[in-house]
Amino acid sequence: MSIAQAMCTSFKQQLLNKEHDLDTDTIKIALYTSSASLGAGTTAYATTNEITGTGYTAGGVTLGSATIATAGTTAYADYADPSWTSATFTANGALIYNDSASDKAIAVLAFGGDFTVTGGTFKIVFPAAGANAIIRID
Repeated sequence: MSIAQAMCTSFKQQLLNKEHDLDTDTIKIALYTSSASLGAGTTAYATTNEITGTGYTAGGVTLGSATIATAGTTAYADYADPSWTSATFTANGALIYNDSASDKAIAVLAFGGDFTVTGGTFKIVFPAAGANAIIRID
């Protein structure tokens, strides 16, 4: 099993079919263990190998403060950095998905290894808004 960082292939097609509205739909992020198999071929959120632990609820958290904009020739979607407080768990990657559109997958984040939090805050720091944003079309 492995987690490979990618924008999901199905998401690219769904954008062209107008199936996502990244600033008004409910966009969520869920965390996964190293046993998960996630990558470009992931099509939807699933609970298989999703983490469990204190401070984490299945399905993850909603991404807030959506910004849809452009930087040069890159279009992007940016969100506030998600976090889990009073948390105790280990995560190896994440899936960004559209809860409003039948949990369709958007992007997979590979952390490059296990990250553990014990009784603290687990926070994912997204790249700055702009050409390097977490969701972007170059």
